[in-house]
Amino acid sequence: MVRVRFAPSPTGSLHLGSALTAAINRRFADENDAVFVLRIDDTDAERTDAEAEAGILRDLEWLGIGWDEGPLRQSERAERHREAARTIGTVDEEGAVRFGRITLLRPDGRPTYHLASVVDDVDFGITHVIRGKDHLSNQALHEDLTRALGAEPPVYIHHGLIVGEDGTKLSKRHGASSLAELRDEGFPAGAVRAYLDELGLPRGDVHLDLTRLRRLAVEAIGAMSDEELAGLVEAPLELAPAMRGARDLREARGIATSIVEPPAPAGSDSPETLERFSQLRERADGQLDAAGAKAILRELKAVGGDLRALRLALTGAERGPELWTVLLALSRDEALRRVEAATR
Repeated sequence: MVRVRFAPSPTGSLHLGSALTAAINRRFADENDAVFVLRIDDTDAERTDAEAEAGILRDLEWLGIGWDEGPLRQSERAERHREAARTIGTVDEEGAVRFGRITLLRPDGRPTYHLASVVDDVDFGITHVIRGKDHLSNQALHEDLTRALGAEPPVYIHHGLIVGEDGTKLSKRHGASSLAELRDEGFPAGAVRAYLDELGLPRGDVHLDLTRLRRLAVEAIGAMSDEELAGLVEAPLELAPAMRGARDLREARGIATSIVEPPAPAGSDSPETLERFSQLRERADGQLDAAGAKAILRELKAVGGDLRALRLALTGAERGPELWTVLLALSRDEALRRVEAATR
């Protein structure tokens, strides 16, 4: 049985590079009828954040990356790690247990990353370790530790890293480095997952392509049902057509707000357009459908109506979503109320 694992450290929101590792492992498991094990590498008590583990689980669920076993926590297996260290290591004058030049147990008995990682890979039967190439230097040591424990090393596969446009380690200054930051910027989960899947298993480093991510965000929003889009933005369902042209969910929320909140009253330089709109909207009793909203705009244009003036009266802005979607989103009474306010 093929078994892979994803082993993040609970020190903050999932880094985009770690998310790539998770996506690669999930895809490898799916393609090989394998088991995906989620392991929390929390041996570093000083850096471990209790809230971060819950955040990692939410991040994976947000991306649609599930796991078959776990989450398993290394901190709950410390006694097993100490037992393994004593079978393969030697105690130095300070009381630490060492394997050659590498410390396995600190003088206070706390296991180190190298020990805990290898022991857990052996105990959980991990057959393939797929991780970023920043771990490549650990491979020889981990193979030696595995053999010392009486097991055969797993297959190690190291993928390229996601780096900034300047080739340096990805950080916030490059635009976004964690899933939390991407969410805050309004990227839908589907866009981020599609981007990671497009990268596949890169052999070399790849530069973060925010332009591509933004295109994928537009595509993801366009593919959503009205119900899904309105739910993600927490906006009324009738606003979904207006939000559909947004470049990200943050912009979609801005569009929703611009329609829901009435504009400040202001005079209009085209009262005849607003008067004609009022007549047409009163005639179309009840809620409009797309065809009805577009028909009103066609009639206004046919008589030389100023659609810019109408948009200003309804939203207070000169630009925004397609005007027919604004008519669709507003009830008849609300649209008439706004137009009347603009003609006072």
